[in-house]
Amino acid sequence: MSLKKLPTGVQDILPRECRVLGDVRARLTRVFEANGYEPVLSAAVEYYDTYAGIRNALPQERMFKFTDSDGRLLVLRPDATLSISRIAATKLGGDRARLYYFLDKWDAQSADGGVKSREIIQAGVERLGEEGAFSDAQTIAFAIDCMRAAGLSDCIADVGHVGYMKGLLEECGLSGAQAEEVRASLNAKDGLNAERLLRNAGAREETLSAVRVLPTLFGGAEVFDRARSLTKNALALAALDHLERVGALLKEMGYERSVCFDLGTGKSLSYYSGIVFSGLVREVGAPVLSGGRYDGLADDFGKHIPAVGFAIGLKRVLVALERQGKFPAQPLPDAAVGCEQGAEGAAWEFARSLTAQGRRVTLLTEYGMQALYAADARERYFVTAKEVQKI
Repeated sequence: MSLKKLPTGVQDILPRECRVLGDVRARLTRVFEANGYEPVLSAAVEYYDTYAGIRNALPQERMFKFTDSDGRLLVLRPDATLSISRIAATKLGGDRARLYYFLDKWDAQSADGGVKSREIIQAGVERLGEEGAFSDAQTIAFAIDCMRAAGLSDCIADVGHVGYMKGLLEECGLSGAQAEEVRASLNAKDGLNAERLLRNAGAREETLSAVRVLPTLFGGAEVFDRARSLTKNALALAALDHLERVGALLKEMGYERSVCFDLGTGKSLSYYSGIVFSGLVREVGAPVLSGGRYDGLADDFGKHIPAVGFAIGLKRVLVALERQGKFPAQPLPDAAVGCEQGAEGAAWEFARSLTAQGRRVTLLTEYGMQALYAADARERYFVTAKEVQKI
């Protein structure tokens, strides 16, 4: 095995990217704090049963598993929102909170299985104890604000509602597992398998026709009339009513041009309970942000707390910034300081005086002017036992 290689789906982040990543985190922190969110950090290691023994269980093949010293099975954090739902239900005490986080989650499925990254660096927010269209609209608007704050241009929020697809599939008499299988097929653009599953379940031609149209139901508010014409299912129509109200609020709030509606969106029908959305930029072929409403997640941990939120994939943000031409060059240090032999203490003190002013300083370990001239910096200083010279 080559020591130069990493496992599939993980990567090192080098100094230039780390600097931009730190800048993005700082920008997002300012936006989160300015809007009243509090920081939280869930444990990186949890018991396997926390995620395998709940109603919204995660597939075991998606989790990195290992054993504790007592033989109990542990996992690396596979999902940020479930972790924070556990914290909200068991530790926060109150029923309402607005939280933000920066953390990693791990997905054990290999890149060959369709996951490009197995170590996912995220930032995100959770709005706990909130319900209604205005909460949903605020969350979507804030997601757009966060993408802009990260430095991205031409951001779009692609907004849907799982209730519409659930309503269509409900008419077929599908179980939750069957409906999720159909959803997964539609998400994989495998319409033939979705239609096969529906026909096997006894779906009527009217329902099959509506499901075939789902991928075309995207655009502006005009999609609502088309969607209503395809079904009389109460759940689907209620989802459209709610989505239309959210759209009207977003228009009032000034975000109409940054939102499109997509009723064929393929997010999990069991995990999400209502509105769902993704943050898109042209330069990246996958969402840089993903979120929605998940009112039932905290129930798995013993307390009902309605919630809505989103997570930002920070590696994808870096890719988008680079492709948008917003990846700055590695900055030069403000100053390089060299010295003659015997003046090390004086050079150290002078360098510290510059860093105390907030400047980035490189204190050379090589002696003499030649090393100083070779150093990359905006300013150069040479320290002798008698004086400091600006070169």
